[in-house]
Amino acid sequence: MEETENIIEVQDVTMRFNLSEERTDTLKEYFIKLVSGRLHYTPFLALDRVSFRVKRGEALALIGKNGSGKSTMLKILAGVLYPTEGAVKVKGTIAPLIELGAGFDLELTGRENIYMNGAILGHDRQFMDLHFQEIVDFSELDDFIDVPLKNYSSGMIARLGFSVATIVKADILVVDEVLAVGDFRFQEKCHRRIAQLLENGTTLLFVSHNAAQVKALCPKSLWLEHGKVLGIQRRYLRCMRMLIAARERAVRER
Repeated sequence: MEETENIIEVQDVTMRFNLSEERTDTLKEYFIKLVSGRLHYTPFLALDRVSFRVKRGEALALIGKNGSGKSTMLKILAGVLYPTEGAVKVKGTIAPLIELGAGFDLELTGRENIYMNGAILGHDRQFMDLHFQEIVDFSELDDFIDVPLKNYSSGMIARLGFSVATIVKADILVVDEVLAVGDFRFQEKCHRRIAQLLENGTTLLFVSHNAAQVKALCPKSLWLEHGKVLGIQRRYLRCMRMLIAARERAVRER
């Protein structure tokens, strides 16, 4: 049945980065060292043979401490990064809420950036005309919409980015720590919009260190540690208890 099909399939995904062992101050210095073979790297495994599946309409939280590979996994799913090894299958459209406002031009006004960002997301001028005021109203930036973004605060830019990215229902919503946008009232507003998308059948992959948000949005959690999947639990609190217990064991074994 369509409602139970896998919309995301991740199979043995490994992501390896090469970290430079020494500092290079200029691009010229970098290329000289590269050509002469004097540039040395240390391999770093951000993800190590990660596998999981997400069914259509599910909400899955990726939890773990900083550096565990959560954001890297979301960027691979969003197409920002490509895995070193393994396969990822995604069925449907993705709305990535990873770095809100990353595609904005600070020299352009809020109005101009709305249309430009909409085009980047695949929306034509007619669509953006139809939804322009809705975007402005949700962002609460009506008084600043014709002001260049270089005069916006980081919170204002993030609010505009969230408003544009969630204006249309996507099959999959990929969210990485973006519900810390603006004040508490606006955060609750963003939370309600995501909840509404979920009610309409959108699939959610969610990263947040806010336990209340994870519990409210995601009945299922995937636990990552040092780039590996340590468990998948139906309840966030159960997963957190496992995480705490594992850390306590590691401390005792030192």
